Amino acid sequence: MKTKPSAAIVIKDRDNVATAIRELRAGERVMVRVGGEEREVAVQSDIRFLHKFALEDIKRGQNIIKYGQVIGEATRDIQKGEHVHIHNLRSLRGRASD
Repeated sequence: MKTKPSAAIVIKDRDNVATAIRELRAGERVMVRVGGEEREVAVQSDIRFLHKFALEDIKRGQNIIKYGQVIGEATRDIQKGEHVHIHNLRSLRGRASD
């Protein structure tokens, strides 16, 4: 049986987003390897090549983690499989300290 190539990648086990390595369509079920396990994620909307989607439900204010690093925080609740981009993510890079 031929294995279907992955449609998304996760770099570090603690990441809560995956990166699409091809165009994904709403409703598509994607298998993503996280550490030693495969997870199935139903994509909620079309995801462009190299854009991110949530691997789990992410609450407003929760850190978004990619490459094992915090890249921002959720500006609203994000559902598993939802596109993660500037409409629901605030970058923490370049912000002046409070």
